[in-house]
Amino acid sequence: MNLKYFFGSIISLPLLPIIAFQGKKIKKEALRLPEAKDAKGFINLNTNKTLKLIAIGESTIAGVGVDFHKNGFTGALAKEISNQKNISILWRVYAKSGYTARLVRLRLLPKIEESNADAIVIGLGGNDAFKLNSPSLWMFQINSLIKQLKKKFPKTPIYFTNMPPIKEFPAFTKSIKFVVGNLVEIFGDRLNRRVKKKSGVYYNNDIITLETWKAKFNLKGDLNTFFNDGIHPSKTSYQIWGKDMANFIIHTRSFNKWMQKK
Repeated sequence: MNLKYFFGSIISLPLLPIIAFQGKKIKKEALRLPEAKDAKGFINLNTNKTLKLIAIGESTIAGVGVDFHKNGFTGALAKEISNQKNISILWRVYAKSGYTARLVRLRLLPKIEESNADAIVIGLGGNDAFKLNSPSLWMFQINSLIKQLKKKFPKTPIYFTNMPPIKEFPAFTKSIKFVVGNLVEIFGDRLNRRVKKKSGVYYNNDIITLETWKAKFNLKGDLNTFFNDGIHPSKTSYQIWGKDMANFIIHTRSFNKWMQKK
């Protein structure tokens, strides 16, 4: 894994000035979409089970690209779990566009008001990759994030979402897709290796591509169907991603243990 990053860095080095120029141009031209509103939600089925869910992360968890969180990733995730398992879901989002793992750890975790939770879902990786943070730095921040969450919620399982599909972003050039896209996949590989050694921590390591999504969910449409501003997901993508992540969580050991509790 270190060799993959090492050789990738050598290949990417001549591209960095080009990427810096292209990145500024894309940032200037891209739509500046607001974050979703209403970061709290309650799906009440009047059942004897209520899952308390906290979602943490960067712009995708912040719902950039949709109006309300109920129409974004967390809303879709909660709705799918509720529908499949016939349980109520109390959910809350703590996320900020542009935040890296470090900023989430330092600025968002102290704001968490809840004293208990049944599931914590984390979506990170994109901003760390855009800043070209090394895999070692990425994992240091992720390990610190996990430790802080485990200190506050010692018995709560943590679920990491897939890495963002940067190689699919239509707003990005081939150079950015190559450098940043490969880096975020290395982040995913490192995270996958890490969670296998930790109890109660999970990572959905499926690499998202439009082709696999179209085949898996029988979808139709072009790139504009799945991306709002060429970078952030559309409402359609949020709904699919939320459902897919819900299926991942439902099949974990921790979730099934929770379901078996009276």
